[in-house]
Amino acid sequence: MLLVDDYEDALQVWSLYLQTAGFDVLTAPDGPQALALIAEHRPDVAVIDLEMPGVSGFEVAHQLRERAETHDLPLIAATGYSYPKQLDQARRVGFDVVLVKPCDPVTLVAEIQRLCAAGGR
Repeated sequence: MLLVDDYEDALQVWSLYLQTAGFDVLTAPDGPQALALIAEHRPDVAVIDLEMPGVSGFEVAHQLRERAETHDLPLIAATGYSYPKQLDQARRVGFDVVLVKPCDPVTLVAEIQRLCAAGGR
């Protein structure tokens, strides 16, 4: 799985938690690195922060949905946004699940497991 967040502390804490939960975790601090890692490693699922400098999580999802090889990649938005407009926009660009931070770790793990079991979109 891939975890993407520009906030280094969040990236480290969530990565450790997800590894403890049994996941192999790749991390990226920004959109361009996320896109490169996805192309190279083809993770089962990606958890992406929406608000990142440069290439936002919205744009990452849009690019992934436009590409045939990543169109079905399960995507989870983990965001500090709580306004319905931004949450709706996340769903429109292709996120399968939208979780508002701070999100419950058990819920995040359950959503990752559910999406992986479903095998994509």
